[in-house]
Amino acid sequence: MKRRAVITGLGALTPAGNSVKETWQNICKGRSGIGRITKFDCTGFETKIAGELKNFDALAFVNKKELRRLDDFIIYSLAAAEMAMADSGLSIHKNIAERTGVIIGSAIGGLSTLEKAKDTLLQAGPQKMSPFSIPSALANLGAGHVSIRFNTRGPISCVTTACSSGTNAIGDAARLITGNYADVMIAGGADAAICPLGIGGFNAMRAISVRNDEPEKAIRPFDRDRDGFVVGEGCGILILEELSFALKRGARIYAEIVGYGSTSDAFHIAAPPPGHEGAARCMQVALNDARMSPRDIDYINAHGTATPLNDVYETEAIKKVFGEHSGELAISSTKSMTGHLLGGAGGVEAIFSVKSIYEGIVPPTINLDNPDPACDLDYVPHEARKREIKSAMTNTFGFGGVNAVLIFKKFDGQ
Repeated sequence: MKRRAVITGLGALTPAGNSVKETWQNICKGRSGIGRITKFDCTGFETKIAGELKNFDALAFVNKKELRRLDDFIIYSLAAAEMAMADSGLSIHKNIAERTGVIIGSAIGGLSTLEKAKDTLLQAGPQKMSPFSIPSALANLGAGHVSIRFNTRGPISCVTTACSSGTNAIGDAARLITGNYADVMIAGGADAAICPLGIGGFNAMRAISVRNDEPEKAIRPFDRDRDGFVVGEGCGILILEELSFALKRGARIYAEIVGYGSTSDAFHIAAPPPGHEGAARCMQVALNDARMSPRDIDYINAHGTATPLNDVYETEAIKKVFGEHSGELAISSTKSMTGHLLGGAGGVEAIFSVKSIYEGIVPPTINLDNPDPACDLDYVPHEARKREIKSAMTNTFGFGGVNAVLIFKKFDGQ
């Protein structure tokens, strides 16, 4: 029989909450996690807003020594993994360690660590640099530290595909399970790029919102007044298990991962092609992998970045793939509340997709006050909606022309 991958644990840190429960409650209530930047003095920066974590107690997950030595994206990975493992009720013992792996994606890795190391180098000289500068900055060290903490001895990897990193990580992890390379995978994405270099760089690209006077209303997916995304930070981690393994131990199953697509635009490093042909192909690849028709999908967690081109082209791509069924889909951009978590977005938005199936709730797109006429699908404006979701798709598209799509399905016990 074909091996199947199911979701048994969820863990998240987001601007909307310091757990999956808190985040999901706020998302379903349409509460924004965007505010003024407090992590550094943003005087002189065009953008002064971001999606920061709030009241996060890092010492609940790492000791004081680790706090000094680890970049935030690593700490977030450890915290979300701890929560996901606890939620799954799974413990990694020696009999399963070699069949348990970790894939945690990150778009940028330890950007703030590199920034601080550079400052130390220029101001005090190389002798004053921390020996942890490089280890804390490496993008794969989120996965590395999680593997060490939980003693996983199976496959380990870090996917770095810009904004698609977390989605690719989960899709790759599922394939390791269905391909019989692992029985358990800890997978997701993390980033922590709210620092001068990160905000200044995105400002230079003209990619992020400058709506500083109204932080909570700044990111406006599919709205005609949108002016770019808002940088967020955080992590989303899922526990994937082979179905018979999960059933044997009596695990609670949130959903099954049934489809995964990955394609390239081969067009431009930052802009999607007209009509988002690569995204359309990616959604179709995921549908083919799931052996589903477009009519089988009930909800799409859209990439929905609130950039001028992405929202229109994603809409066109959905119409191309789903045809007449496009109008029946519930679609939302939860980035309207979390901001864009970069490599962490795919992990967090996969969790939202799984929760929509498990709870029967479609989260809203807030700030959709003046819909763009070119974005004319049902984006669930302002308020969450109760609806049975049997299958959900989540889209992520990244710099370099990367597209990644996952499909989750309600587990019916069969």
